[in-house]
Amino acid sequence: MRNVIDHLSERGFIDAVTSEELAKKTDQPIKLYIGFDPTADSLHLGNLVGIMALAWFQRFGHTPVVILGGATGRIGDPSGKSTERPLLSDETINSNVLSISKHFEKMLDFSVPNHPLIINNNAWYSEISLVDFLRDVGKHFRLGTMLAKDSVKSRVSSEEGMSFTEFSYQLLQSYDFHHLYKNHGVVLQMGGSDQWGNITAGIEYVRKVAHQTVYGATFPLITRSDGKKFGKSEEGAIWLSSDKCSPFQFYQYLVRVADSDVIQLLRMLTFLELEEILSIEASMSQKDYEPNTAQKKLAAEVTRFVHGDEGLGLALKVTEAAAPGSSTELNPAVLEQIAADMPNATLKYADVVGQKYVDIAVKVGLLSSKGEANRLIENGGAYLNNEKVTDTQLRFQESSVIGSKYILLAAGKKKKMLLTLEP
Repeated sequence: MRNVIDHLSERGFIDAVTSEELAKKTDQPIKLYIGFDPTADSLHLGNLVGIMALAWFQRFGHTPVVILGGATGRIGDPSGKSTERPLLSDETINSNVLSISKHFEKMLDFSVPNHPLIINNNAWYSEISLVDFLRDVGKHFRLGTMLAKDSVKSRVSSEEGMSFTEFSYQLLQSYDFHHLYKNHGVVLQMGGSDQWGNITAGIEYVRKVAHQTVYGATFPLITRSDGKKFGKSEEGAIWLSSDKCSPFQFYQYLVRVADSDVIQLLRMLTFLELEEILSIEASMSQKDYEPNTAQKKLAAEVTRFVHGDEGLGLALKVTEAAAPGSSTELNPAVLEQIAADMPNATLKYADVVGQKYVDIAVKVGLLSSKGEANRLIENGGAYLNNEKVTDTQLRFQESSVIGSKYILLAAGKKKKMLLTLEP
C-alpha cells in the first residue's frame, strides 16, 4: 500500500511537515488527531479539509482521533483571527459538542478495527486545577518563544491587542497533544496552516516532558481565486448541518465554484482518483466541454460525503425542479427547499392574483423596469413557475399559485425570485 503522506502530497494536501521522517513513520499504522472547537452547533465547509484528512488516513489503515474542544472552546483559538471570539456559555458549548460529533459519525467509518475515537478535552481539564496547570505545564514554556509565534505577533501589535486568555491557548493545545500521546499513543497532530505555531509548541512540550518525538503536519487553508474565503457565501458560512444549510443549498454553492478553483477542490474534497481528476481537467480545455461538468461532479461527490445518498438525491431533485423550463413538477415541499437559496419576497395574496406579471416582477426587484420586463418576455427569457411567459399582458391567476402559497419567477436561467403569498 502506498504511503499516506506521499498520497496526500500528490493531492496538494500537505502544506508543511515538522519532520521528513513522518512519511517513514506512517508506513506503519499510527494514531493522529485534529482538534475542532465547538464555536457553533455545526462545522462548516472549510472544516471539511480536516475531516477529509482524517478519512484518508483511516483509508490507509491509521486511526483518526477527533478532539472536540469542550474546554478549549471556552477560550477560542486566536490563530487566524483579528479579534477575540465572543465567549460562549458552558451550556452552549456542551450542546455544540453533541451536535458536531454527529458530523463525524456520518463521514468516518466506525465499523472497522481502526475506528475513530471522538474525545472531548474537557474530560481532562475538568480534573486539573489552575495552580497545578501553571506549575506543571506553564513552567515548560518561554515567553519569547510564545510571543514569536505568527498568530501571537500579529495580534499583540494590533490595535485591539491580545488578552491573556487567548495567549494561554498555546499551552492548552500543547497539553492536549501530550495527554493524547501519553494515554492514547497519538503521534501526529494535523491542522490548517494557521495552526503551525500551536502544533510545534505541542511537539516541543512532548519532547521536554516525555522525551519522545511526535510529529505535526498542516494542510493549506483553501481560498478562492477571487481572494474570498472558501465556504462563505453572501448569506454566511456554508454549514455541514442540513438544519442550517439544506443539501440543495450545499450542492448549489459547490456547483457555482469558479473553473479556476474546481480542480483543486476535486483533489482536496473528494476521493476521486487523481487520474480521473486530471482527465476532467484536460476535458475543460476541449471545445465540446459542457460548462459546469467539473463543478457538478464536485458538488455530487462532496454532497454525498456530507449528506449521504439521500441528501444528494434531494439536492438533485430540487435542482432539476428549480431550473427554468424543467418538466419536473413544482410542489410546496420542493419550493420550501428552494426558498432558502434564492431571493424571496412576501406579498399579500390579493395584491398579486389578478395583477400583471411585468408589474409584480418590477415591484419585487426581479427586473428594474416594465420596459426591461417587456423586452425579456419578447426575447423568451421570462418564466412563471418554470414555464416560459410569452404574453406581455399576462396576469397572475389562482392557478399560478402553487399550494396556495408560492409563485416562482425567473429572468433568464439563473436569476430567480420566489414569491410567498400571505392570506
